[in-house]
Amino acid sequence: MSFLLDTDICSAYLKGNRAVSNRFLQYTGGLYISTVTLAELYTWALHAAAPPKRSQGLQELLRDVKTLDVTRDVARKFGEVRAALLAQGLPPPDLDMLIAATALVHDFTLVTHNTQDFVNVPGLRLTDWILP
Repeated sequence: MSFLLDTDICSAYLKGNRAVSNRFLQYTGGLYISTVTLAELYTWALHAAAPPKRSQGLQELLRDVKTLDVTRDVARKFGEVRAALLAQGLPPPDLDMLIAATALVHDFTLVTHNTQDFVNVPGLRLTDWILP
């Protein structure tokens, strides 16, 4: 089983959330992030007020996950999903839709604590590793 991790799950892992850390161990080898998530994590780690250990933690996390690029297929899926949601009057957050499109193209379950940001995406499997 493979999972695409949203930024909030990676952040929880980096902050030492035990439940998330246990899932990382449980699913070693099947964990992925989008380059969108990677960009958000770099922003978080390299922020001027961030302690140096954030960058170190991010480098350690990157040894445990594989990064997936935003490809043409992901871009197409993004357009399909976003256009359909806009037609329904549900304007989605763009970065979240790129993450969702990546999960859909690769047929991965998206792991996020922000399930409300993704609940309207048709066909997207969601799970939350922070809730008990």
